[in-house]
Amino acid sequence: MSTLGKGICIITGASKGFGRALAHEVSPLLEPGSVLLLVARSGALLQELKEELHSFTDKQQLAVHCVAVDLATRTGVNETVRIVRQEAENKIDHVLLINNAGSLGDISEFRSFTDIETVNSYLSFNVSSALALTAGVLQVFPCRVGLRWSVVNVSSILALNALPSWVLYCTAKAARHAVFSVLSKEEPNVKVLSYSPGPMDTAMQVDILRLTGIRHCLYPCQESAAKLIKLLLDNDFTSGKHLDFVDV
Repeated sequence: MSTLGKGICIITGASKGFGRALAHEVSPLLEPGSVLLLVARSGALLQELKEELHSFTDKQQLAVHCVAVDLATRTGVNETVRIVRQEAENKIDHVLLINNAGSLGDISEFRSFTDIETVNSYLSFNVSSALALTAGVLQVFPCRVGLRWSVVNVSSILALNALPSWVLYCTAKAARHAVFSVLSKEEPNVKVLSYSPGPMDTAMQVDILRLTGIRHCLYPCQESAAKLIKLLLDNDFTSGKHLDFVDV
């Protein structure tokens, strides 16, 4: 495929880092009449991104909506689905949902996590919101003949490999991988990909260095984003597959 079709593309965590890079990669590949929903907590950063995309969006008649919400809350998920529903009347041939929003969480020994509210708050944002949002969008756009459905779960190698002191992060990534594996089995017409983008030059890596002293060899976000978009364009991966940046 040379384009992503005339579709609606929803990117969560779009205001910075990998999500922002994905918005730049996706915009030129959406056909005229498409819709791009940029979702994040910071409305100001989303507006900046929208202005950066202006040259693409004008030329391609691409409607861009900034959705400034907290996906850790029911209100945030419901508001995002409400805005998606407003676009349901448009004739589209591709629904692309990229679940990128996530956080690092506390990096501490297992025995320190005795506060259930802290744990639940982390998992609400990093697991429950992705599940509920994806379910909501599926209800808005039921599978039908002629409609391509793609769901990306932005994952990590730690979804598959445990690391001491990373219990929150590992748990969330493993749970998300399970969530989207179930989706791939339950909805054969929905193409599901869990993609680990690799260590990137982001604020999260700055936090990891500060908290752990571990310094990774970092890749530009744009490089990993381009690899993910190529996977979506080629569309020859097995639904439910977990792929890592360094392996594709």
